[in-house]
Amino acid sequence: MDNQARVKKIAFLGIGLMGAPMARRLLAAGYDVSVWNRTQSKAQELAVDGALVADSPSAAVTSKGKTADVIFTMLEAGGAVRQVILNILPVLAERSIVIDMSSTQQSEAQEFERLLREHNVGFIDAPVSGGVLGAESGSLAIMAGAHVSDYRQVEGLLSVFGRSTLVGLPGCGQLAKLCNQLIVGGTIGIVAEALLLAQCGGADPAAVRNAIRGGFAESRILEVHGQRMLDRNFIPGGQIKSQAKDMENILLAAKLSGLELPLAEMVAAAFRSLVATIPLADHSASLLELEHRNPGARLGNSENILPK
Repeated sequence: MDNQARVKKIAFLGIGLMGAPMARRLLAAGYDVSVWNRTQSKAQELAVDGALVADSPSAAVTSKGKTADVIFTMLEAGGAVRQVILNILPVLAERSIVIDMSSTQQSEAQEFERLLREHNVGFIDAPVSGGVLGAESGSLAIMAGAHVSDYRQVEGLLSVFGRSTLVGLPGCGQLAKLCNQLIVGGTIGIVAEALLLAQCGGADPAAVRNAIRGGFAESRILEVHGQRMLDRNFIPGGQIKSQAKDMENILLAAKLSGLELPLAEMVAAAFRSLVATIPLADHSASLLELEHRNPGARLGNSENILPK
C-alpha cells in the first residue's frame, strides 16, 4: 500500500524535545500536518515549516475541515495521553489510527487500545529510542505494539522517523521500551563508574574510553553519553525525569510479572535521587549522583553545563 497516498492528513499532538523534530520530518516528507502543544509557542515554531498550529487537540484533528487519518501523540506520561485521547475521541473518524509514541505503562497502552477500539479507531503504542539526535536524523528505533492490520497501514509512515519493529500486540511496544530503558539506564551508570574509576586510578579517562571502543564494551551509550560525561555537558537529549519515570515503570512491570530485578532497583534509586535537583538535565548527569557518593572524586576539570 502507498501510505503517503492513503494518509491525507496527520495531527501531531505534543511538540516537545522529541515531538518537534519528528513533526518536522513529516512536514519535510510532504505530509499535511497540524500540530498542538500545551505551550502553544513551542508548536508555533513549526508554522514556518508548513504546519497548521491548532489551539486544542481536537482542533488539530479536524483542522481545515478535514479529519486526520493518523494522530500521533508524543506526551510526557500516560495521564497526559489519556486526557488528550478523551479530548479528541468525539471528533475521531472511524478507521483512523492513533499512534502513541510517548513512554507510558503497558497497562495504560492496553487501556487506550480498548477505549479507541470501542469507537472503531485503531491504536498503536510505538515508543522510541534514540533521543533528539535520532529524531532529527530519522534514525529512531521504534518499538510498535499493534494488531498486524493496523501496523501494516502505517509501517511506511513510521519509516519517516527511523526503523520500526512490530514486537507484539498493543502494550508490547511499551514493554519493549522499558527493556530498552533498563539497558540504557544501567549502561549509563556503568559508563559513569568506568570513567570515574579511570580518572581516580590515574589514567586518562578520555584515552580509556577511546581504547575500549571497538571492543566488547563498545555501545552507543559509551559513544554519546560517555563523551557528554567527559565534557560535563548535561544539556538534554533525554531528561533525568523521563529516565526516572521509566525506571519506576520498569519496577512496576517487574512486580506484575513476579520478577525481582536487583540491578533495576539500584538504577532506579540513582535516578530517583536526581529528580528533585536536576530533573531537566541529560541522562548522563547520573554521573553527578555517583560523584556525590564519592566525595572528592570528579571526572575532569570542566564546569558543569546544565539546562537553565
